[in-house]
Amino acid sequence: MSAHDNRADRTKAYKEAGVDIDAGESLVKRIRPLAQKTFTQGVITDIGGFGGLFKLNPTEYTNPVLVSATDGVGTKLKLTIALDGYSTIGIDLVAMSVNDILVQGAKPLFFLDYFATGKLDVDKAAQVIEGIAEGCTQSECALLGGETAEMPDCYPPGEFDIAGFCVGIVDSDRIIDGSGISAGDAIIGIKSSGPHSNGYTLIRKLLAKSGLSANDPLPGDTKTVGEALLAPTRIYVKPMLDLLRDVEIKGMAHITGGGFYDNIPRILPKNISAKLDMNTWEVDPVFHWLRETGEMNWEEMLQIFNCGIGYILVVSKEHTNDILHRLNDLEEKAFLIGYTDLRKDDTDSVHITLPA
Repeated sequence: MSAHDNRADRTKAYKEAGVDIDAGESLVKRIRPLAQKTFTQGVITDIGGFGGLFKLNPTEYTNPVLVSATDGVGTKLKLTIALDGYSTIGIDLVAMSVNDILVQGAKPLFFLDYFATGKLDVDKAAQVIEGIAEGCTQSECALLGGETAEMPDCYPPGEFDIAGFCVGIVDSDRIIDGSGISAGDAIIGIKSSGPHSNGYTLIRKLLAKSGLSANDPLPGDTKTVGEALLAPTRIYVKPMLDLLRDVEIKGMAHITGGGFYDNIPRILPKNISAKLDMNTWEVDPVFHWLRETGEMNWEEMLQIFNCGIGYILVVSKEHTNDILHRLNDLEEKAFLIGYTDLRKDDTDSVHITLPA
């Protein structure tokens, strides 16, 4: 009897229970070269070990601080599965964590993923992890490892979930926490690629209400509905790290769940408010379509969605033009969207002038 036959006998009971160990091994073989392409200088282990090892270069940092974040992609997964568009959801997964640690000035070092499903479809899982590897490449961080779990009693056929975990690094004296923000600072907004990975429980309901299909043109746009709604979250790591090398940035915010009203206050001192003007930036057709379909006002939209601005910088007013030009050179569309002001007691810390 061959070793292969012995393995078939050993895995028979588990396979009959709904877990295919061989499928998991096949997936590891598929994704190993994808992960290896993301390996940076600090990686000292290969995919498949019990843990991923990463060696810090102590000469690059004076007083290093590790920064970590974890996240998923919410119910955008449901739309991904329904529209059979698995190639970009992995980019979303990476973006949600690396953009979060970036706001504190941290450079992503490595990323780990968790993929859980009822029955492992190797081809679909590989597409998802290809997207994760692409997101890591865009972030210049290593896909250091991950975990695949097959749990037939937890997930219906065709369903899966993904989560991600990122670790980055920043020098202690270069941590960006918003404490230096003062009245009169400029607020710069950087364009999003669409809804990113937020609000999809509502988006899916509005899509059903609209009666449109994935291949229909999105009203007012050249994209299809599917292309607009599955556009991957923009990763802001490279342009921001480029700026941070020689430009002082007082505060940064990643506009995710909770929109403008919940995310911007996280970086503002208690005595400072943000005054934004929505007329200063481009609002993509997908947000107009969502607002009209949902019969919502712009305040509701700004509480849920990024409405065209995925990332925000707070800088000294005199640096505004230089930063806008540099972002443009880095192929990021950026806008001066407002200023900070002194906050009056018991008033909201974010005020937004809405479109006429």
